Amino acid sequence: MTTYCDYCISHPEDLFNTTYHDTQYGFPLTDDNLLFERLVLEINQAGLSWITILKKAEDFRRAYDQFDLARVAAYDEADRARLLSDAGIIRNRLKVNAAIVNARKILELQKEFGSFKAWLDTHHPRPKDEWVKLFKQTFVFTGGEIVNEFLMSTGYLKGAHEETCPIYKIIKKQNPPWAIIK
Repeated sequence: MTTYCDYCISHPEDLFNTTYHDTQYGFPLTDDNLLFERLVLEINQAGLSWITILKKAEDFRRAYDQFDLARVAAYDEADRARLLSDAGIIRNRLKVNAAIVNARKILELQKEFGSFKAWLDTHHPRPKDEWVKLFKQTFVFTGGEIVNEFLMSTGYLKGAHEETCPIYKIIKKQNPPWAIIK
């Protein structure tokens, strides 16, 4: 029997979660700006519901220049003030700062590894607790749940979808990092 993941079908009227579930969650990402976007969104979800973030996703993209790493890394105090006054996003000083600091760190990783994705691939596979330790050493505002969701949502850790979910089968055909054994 084919069934969708419980969290998705529990609110069938919720098109934000359904669309995210069917088109983004667990799908492997290769573009560094998209990986950065997902990290920032996961950081901003901390303490809030994911639906809040999904509803604000377009506002986040606008506010953070489509998550262009170089542009966000160059943000200054005026940009911080602009973001903290933007009602379309989460106006939390620590989360805004994390986006800027983490963008700068990803640019450093790009210089060393060629891309953020290459850095992730270099460290794959590893258990979740080792990923969390690595992220805490590398980035700011990256606790266990943030790291777990970031890695599941980008295809590095298995668990985004139940194996009976038709989306699981679509993702598995794309050879996400969790399905590739080194």
